[in-house]
Amino acid sequence: MSVLSKPYFHDEAAAFAFVEGIIWGSEPVCPHCGVVGRSYALKNVRSKPSKKNPEGVVRHGLKKCGDCRKQFTVRKGTIFEESHLPLNKWLQAIYLMCSSKKGISALQLERTLEVQYNTAWFLAHRIREAMRSGELAPFGQGGGAVEVDETYIGFDPDHPVKQGQKVRTPHKNKVISLVDRSTGRAKSYVVDRVDVGTVAEILSANVSREAHLMSDQARVYQTIGWNFAGHGVVDHSREEYVSRDNPMVHTQSIEGYFSIFKRGMRGVYQHCSKKHLHRYMAEFDFRYSNRSATGCEDQERALRAVLGVVGKRLTYRGGANRRPQTA
Repeated sequence: MSVLSKPYFHDEAAAFAFVEGIIWGSEPVCPHCGVVGRSYALKNVRSKPSKKNPEGVVRHGLKKCGDCRKQFTVRKGTIFEESHLPLNKWLQAIYLMCSSKKGISALQLERTLEVQYNTAWFLAHRIREAMRSGELAPFGQGGGAVEVDETYIGFDPDHPVKQGQKVRTPHKNKVISLVDRSTGRAKSYVVDRVDVGTVAEILSANVSREAHLMSDQARVYQTIGWNFAGHGVVDHSREEYVSRDNPMVHTQSIEGYFSIFKRGMRGVYQHCSKKHLHRYMAEFDFRYSNRSATGCEDQERALRAVLGVVGKRLTYRGGANRRPQTA
């Protein structure tokens, strides 16, 4: 039987029960006053009549707090808040984004979920926001290896190409990423420039001093590598990808991560403005950190994404970009 045949992907009441079990557990929590277990269900309540729904729509999962007397559902305070899209379609979208190795475009979501393009684009960005990691544990604890590297993609409107300019990358969007070999986690940052100050700030905030840093021969990493327990360097200019002296010194993990990221951006999404790039990075970080190699399969990955929906409501003024002509 297909995973997508589960009741909570098709039935709204089952979808509410599923999300409530993940976010609240056994007892509802009032998002207004924070009281646990003091609310009761309001049944057979309908929304106001409209032209589309003359009899109104059943308000599934509606609760009323016994303390503050306010009504709420599990949508309150999450990425689902004030969304008119049925919760079961949200769960379908989350599963599709979590199970697609290189992502799924808004156009494909539009066709699969049978929604408008603006709706598909907006819900995809909300789900990326839910995927954004809030984990504070530093990489490389216990002396583990942490790989660091930078990559360039797209076009940075803040640094246009000047006539006669010979530098290869100033006009591209710049990304610095970290991969913890021990845990398999990845974390990425969109930056304005790749210099010592920027890299040092990212490493000091995310990497333990007892870690062993792994990087290429770029001067920016060699300048700050001494801050850690060890610093292994591979010289790509000499076509060295694994150290000849120590096979543990390499950046193959992060190169593999960049390969997945760029194939997804170029093959699936095709274009992304700098304004939204950090959320696409959060999406690829999430899937990489929760991939099969770490023992996390598709259903568990989708469950972890649902756990991240609380407190990450996202609003946009002006809606989606112009509808693209390709998928």
